[in-house]
Amino acid sequence: MSTFTIAAASAANFVLAQSPGETPVGPDFGKASPIGLLLLVVLVIVVLFIGWSFHRRFSRFKRRQAFAEARGIDPFDEKAIDEAMEKAGLKDQRKKNAF
Repeated sequence: MSTFTIAAASAANFVLAQSPGETPVGPDFGKASPIGLLLLVVLVIVVLFIGWSFHRRFSRFKRRQAFAEARGIDPFDEKAIDEAMEKAGLKDQRKKNAF
């Protein structure tokens, strides 16, 4: 073995053999702050909002795709689908938002 390998093994043993430092103890150990709870609630609300928005957009896409395929229109030609849906009285009146 080379001296470099021996030195590396010795250093690894030294690092792995060290005892852990002082762990915090006391009545407040392990308690989360109210900010953590607020962060979790906000994240849950954001995830639910994103899921709701995705469902809305996906449902709209599936409706438009089924309408286009039933009438032989290219599903990716938005202008033609909009015009055909308007003629059929099925125009989606909801606003298109960023979400």
